[in-house]
Amino acid sequence: MDPASPDFLNFSEGGQVLVDAAFLAHALLRAPQALFASLPEVTRERLHAALRSTRTVQPGFNNWLLFSAMVEAALLRFTGEVDLMRIDYAVRQHEQWYKGDGAYGDGPNFHWDYYNSFVIQPMLLDVLDVAAPRSDAWKKLLLSVRDRARRLAAVLERLIAPDGTFPPIGRSLAYRCGAFQHLAQMALQHDLPDETTPAQARCALDAVIRRTLDVPGTFDAAGWLRIGVHGSQPNLGKPTSAPAASICAPPHSCPWAFLRAMPSGSPRTSPGPRCGSGVVTISPPTMPSDGGIPLSHFSRQTPDSRGGTLVSTRNEKSHAAALIPFLRHDIAPLEMHLI
Repeated sequence: MDPASPDFLNFSEGGQVLVDAAFLAHALLRAPQALFASLPEVTRERLHAALRSTRTVQPGFNNWLLFSAMVEAALLRFTGEVDLMRIDYAVRQHEQWYKGDGAYGDGPNFHWDYYNSFVIQPMLLDVLDVAAPRSDAWKKLLLSVRDRARRLAAVLERLIAPDGTFPPIGRSLAYRCGAFQHLAQMALQHDLPDETTPAQARCALDAVIRRTLDVPGTFDAAGWLRIGVHGSQPNLGKPTSAPAASICAPPHSCPWAFLRAMPSGSPRTSPGPRCGSGVVTISPPTMPSDGGIPLSHFSRQTPDSRGGTLVSTRNEKSHAAALIPFLRHDIAPLEMHLI
């Protein structure tokens, strides 16, 4: 945050900085005590200035409008200063782009991908949660947005197979389990649809995390996340894939916080298709010499992973636990539900 530091982050040049700033702002809104309140005052002021500097970036006429709105929502929450027009424009456009049955268009057209979960509905919900007190119209709209969000959560849960696989369709599959960020958020906020139980969501999300992150080839020798959806598929990459995968996968870790926030008496397991008793060992597929797994394998994976604890066949510590600390169940994101 120090402008004089050689490591000072760029918040105003190039389009991608708006994306990065929006996900940072979203994290601050979700966990203000853990991520913001403990910062020194000078760092807070520099953070405010950095977020304000993103106003020079013109968002695209699509889900990017919510990136600008999310930055403004964070500024409203932490400083009281806000450009309400950026929020209003994003909210109004997405209302116009609603296609029905819980899905928004990514811009004027419908895209069959996971951007309703990566970006659109989680950010739309949290922007309106912050901004609704400023407008009776936004308060009314938030009710409709929540109804749609519950519908999408039900659809997402049903897309997850018992072994944690899901249809690999659309852009940005390298974001891996981030495809189910919206389901995780609805579970964390105790706002799941009636037909989806908390245990159902927990089992589904746990299976996806393990299927997309605890797989040989997912991380390189230095511990960096590779491009892919199941192991390594470099062909899924694009210029923004590497940084975005690091941004979009961790938010899906909401369910690990959700596990500990479950109300007393809630089932920790369920007789549903993804949870059961005992231990199941998954034998990974034969790995190509470069450590990659063909994308076609993802949709054809057949081992039965119905069980309580997924055991890696490797001797080393699970990458998902060792190298992605966001996925630990005992860390600060629990605080997100409590504030």
